[in-house]
Amino acid sequence: MENILEEIGKIGIVPVIKIDDAKKAVPLAKALSAGGIPCVEITLRTAEGEEAIRRINAEAPDVLLGAGTVLTTDQVDRAIDVGAKFIVSPGFNPKVVAHCIQKGIPIVPGCSNPSDIEQALEAGLGVVKFFPAELTGGLDYIKAIAAPYPQVKFMPTGGINQGNIAKYLSYDRIVACGGSWMAGADLVNAGDFDRITAFCKEAVQTVFGFSLVHIGINAQDGEEALSVAKSFGALFGFILKDGNISAFSGDQIEIMKGSGRGTKGHIGIGTNSPFRAAAWLERQGIALNRDSIKTDAKGNLVLVYLKEEIAGFAVHIMQKK
Repeated sequence: MENILEEIGKIGIVPVIKIDDAKKAVPLAKALSAGGIPCVEITLRTAEGEEAIRRINAEAPDVLLGAGTVLTTDQVDRAIDVGAKFIVSPGFNPKVVAHCIQKGIPIVPGCSNPSDIEQALEAGLGVVKFFPAELTGGLDYIKAIAAPYPQVKFMPTGGINQGNIAKYLSYDRIVACGGSWMAGADLVNAGDFDRITAFCKEAVQTVFGFSLVHIGINAQDGEEALSVAKSFGALFGFILKDGNISAFSGDQIEIMKGSGRGTKGHIGIGTNSPFRAAAWLERQGIALNRDSIKTDAKGNLVLVYLKEEIAGFAVHIMQKK
């Protein structure tokens, strides 16, 4: 069960979709995946929900598939039968939670107060849904109720959108966020799957927040490195910062004192979440240099290089400051 929740955490976004026509389900799932979000929670709010799950399971098996708005144990059984890999409920129903645990399927129940969270802990759960997130107090409220329960993580849903998802995911107790803005009912019903893919790509880029942090230039030795750094400083007024293995000219130009990574040097790309960004790159078929991984004191990924160079430069992603 933990593996499913870990995979959800790597993706960071769970599209929550109400299906009115099961024929739209597979094209929808493929559009989400093409946009970088290979995950979907199909709600059981309509009569088409179960059939939609069945079709996605059969025809888009690489998409991590969940059933949402699950209110009864019978719905749990039917969702499992048609291929759901995780269950999400709007509230904490002890019978539904116990049934999911007995069936061995991950359950993320809705919890919006300390009493709900303590029921989840009693049931042995470590991840809960926070719903409705924005109306219930948003991220500030999540941080407040999370404080006494360091072992609990959250999946907020309700009011999450392109404008606030990065803020939510910046909190390390947030596993992922649920939302429907990238695949609203109007787009799904109209079959506008190209726009859904485009909105997913925008959402993914917002989550990662990729930006250039620095460029590294390989010099032959310390003397050359300092000379190059001073040249940039003389031209542009950048402040020299001399270190043991490199010299910086300003904050974005690093000159290595000897052979560094890359034929010509290296490029550092900052991201809001190296953990999710690394998983996303690997899903795109980009190999990572596992020997280059650096973590912080808590074991969180903070830096990793791509295996292949680009134009003679080694490229690494790193945690934004």
